[in-house]
Amino acid sequence: MSSNPEDFNSTKDFVSVRYMVDDVDAAVGFYTKHLGFSVRMNAAPAFADVVRGPLRLLLSGPTSSAGRPMPDGAVPAPGGWNRIHLIVSDIAAEVDRLRAAGVPFRNDIVRGPGGQQILLEDPAGNVVELFQPANV
Repeated sequence: MSSNPEDFNSTKDFVSVRYMVDDVDAAVGFYTKHLGFSVRMNAAPAFADVVRGPLRLLLSGPTSSAGRPMPDGAVPAPGGWNRIHLIVSDIAAEVDRLRAAGVPFRNDIVRGPGGQQILLEDPAGNVVELFQPANV
């Protein structure tokens, strides 16, 4: 699947997910260097828009409109357990490549009836799941 943003006509062609990040430039570097995303727009330090196939990942820093406090004073923050899910054909090779690059993981590869998965973290602590289906 293409990660070239020109292959899609408009934002309605994408599935969009927003991640809060501490450092927009670090997040852009992580997703483009390690996970095959392309930059659609970079308005660091507030915001960036990166894509991989039909996935549009909105990276919002503390100074973005998405980072503003809620009426009750709660401030949006990165991290948690919700995650994007990326399919890979060789999870062991991907894990080796990413570990060699210093990417942090939350766990080791977990095997189940549907396939194998592992959780890694972007520079802000947001979770990305790599998944290799059992039929690959």
